[in-house]
Amino acid sequence: MTDSMEQFLPLVSKPGRYIGGEVNSIVKDWDSSQARLVLAFPDAYEIGMSHLGLKILYHVVNSQPHFLAERAFAPWTDMEARMRERSIPLCSLESFRPVREFDIVGFSLQYEMNYTNVLNMLDLARIPLLSSERGEKDPIVIAGGPCALNPEPMADFVDAFVIGEAEEVILRMLACFAELKHSRTTRKGLLEQWAGIDGVYVPSLYEAAYSSGKLVHLEPERPAPEKVHRVWLKDLDLAPFPTAPPVPFIEAVHDRYIVEIMRGCSRGCRFCHAGIAYRPVRERSVKTICRLVEEGLLNTGYEAVTLASLSSTDYSKIEDLVSMLTSKISDRRISLSLPSLRLDSFSIGVAKKIQEVRKSGFTFAPEAATDRLRRVINKNYTEEEMFRSLESALAAGWDVFKLYFMLGLPSETDEDIAAIGSLVARIRAMGRKIRGRRFHTNVSLSAFIPKPHTPFQWENVIDAVNLEQKYAAIMSHIRFRDVKINWREPFLCLLEALLSRGDRRLGKLILGAWRRGAKFDGWSSELNTDAWRNAMSECGIDFSRVTSFPYDHDDMLPWDHISTGVEREYLLKELKRSRTAEFTADCREKCLGCGVCGHVDLSH
Repeated sequence: MTDSMEQFLPLVSKPGRYIGGEVNSIVKDWDSSQARLVLAFPDAYEIGMSHLGLKILYHVVNSQPHFLAERAFAPWTDMEARMRERSIPLCSLESFRPVREFDIVGFSLQYEMNYTNVLNMLDLARIPLLSSERGEKDPIVIAGGPCALNPEPMADFVDAFVIGEAEEVILRMLACFAELKHSRTTRKGLLEQWAGIDGVYVPSLYEAAYSSGKLVHLEPERPAPEKVHRVWLKDLDLAPFPTAPPVPFIEAVHDRYIVEIMRGCSRGCRFCHAGIAYRPVRERSVKTICRLVEEGLLNTGYEAVTLASLSSTDYSKIEDLVSMLTSKISDRRISLSLPSLRLDSFSIGVAKKIQEVRKSGFTFAPEAATDRLRRVINKNYTEEEMFRSLESALAAGWDVFKLYFMLGLPSETDEDIAAIGSLVARIRAMGRKIRGRRFHTNVSLSAFIPKPHTPFQWENVIDAVNLEQKYAAIMSHIRFRDVKINWREPFLCLLEALLSRGDRRLGKLILGAWRRGAKFDGWSSELNTDAWRNAMSECGIDFSRVTSFPYDHDDMLPWDHISTGVEREYLLKELKRSRTAEFTADCREKCLGCGVCGHVDLSH
């Protein structure tokens, strides 16, 4: 840490965000490293330190003797102000070297509302924001994560995107860099070589064409491919996994040891971007998971373990796994948790067993309050089944329920909205009857946002006025002090929709908003709506168009050159089935022909 930082560190909130030196952090020899990567997470330290993907890449890169990975996070506003006052550049946490001295800066794009933070971190690092303005001495800026499946809004700022699971490709990129570095290959030459690696997209090698306001063509140059295919690990059991991740000095959002037990989800919810982004389902063996848990607890000292996945109780041997782990760690007062539960008696039975040490709130996401609308989105359980399961959860001792609903889903009616209030009231009544005054309910409301590569990618998002009316209608039916309602700002929902569905012309908007002070846009306390509205006005963007994107089924979509492996025809078929509220079964029961598995044998 620099002397000037030490002087003002006691004056900023949570100084532990910036001091580095955590247990298990890795400082490697700078001069002997052939490729130096800084993993840049565009959010606060406690958010980034909870992210499993960052820990995995930190482990993967530093496991190689000739490569180096360090970390950098977005400094909070008070820290940023002092850094700018004293001209202190953004530095890594391990060696406190300026980020601009690294060979490669890799951003994790988990959420569209972090885009302005990417620009802010680049500016603090004194790296030119636009890739077209970077010279031979500037770092290469790369990015990956779920948002990279529509890379176009950030195409002006990122030199290369990783499409898919970065463990599969990052070492190939670093090896290519190290090899070309000694031959004095130009920046453009390196990017052209990277473009030949499966799962790497170099936006500067593509020329966009527009007609009548629509994207009509994205022409690649040689050697760039017409489509960039998502890469994914074929065998999760053999994949590298960190058992000694850095342990934060301050409490992280997820302050526990996390083990990924499976990747992907076979449920096929039609709105779910993650369900597409992480297909197909792959599992770690019980033996491997138990070993990772034992090693991780030994190396970190955590007193809680999360068995992470998109749908943890879909893990095929979940009962065996829970039984084995509880027998090993429960006597040490170490708790287990499952972050994603199905609403059925089996899942609740499993959850009851693992939370004998410490009970958290019971979280589930009906998303919709009527049987018909749940079938539209491909959640196939009835209200009767739901209440049987909730009653089991109450009998098992849960006092707090957390419910998630989406508003503005395709074919939603006023009756569907009214049903949310009725459903919450009925759940509250049952909870109070069984658990008494200890029972509380937290309800989260958010707008449906049609995400790229999902069956609903051609749908629209409702406008702010209608969204506010739906919020008001629900709140008029829920007037209980023990029911807490959280709802996302309509402007934020629509802005997310714009950034997730747009093309590379949005780069000017993102840059303009950042120049007007936009950053930490996902934090309600920091969202600067004026910055975004003024930037839209300058760019000639009519924000009302966000609710009526002109995407027809035959149109080219901004992300069509990115292939997840799921065929367009399959998505259209699922969209058609949603129109008649037709349910599609779990693909692990029967292959549905989405295209992602190809000829890969996943039977083991």
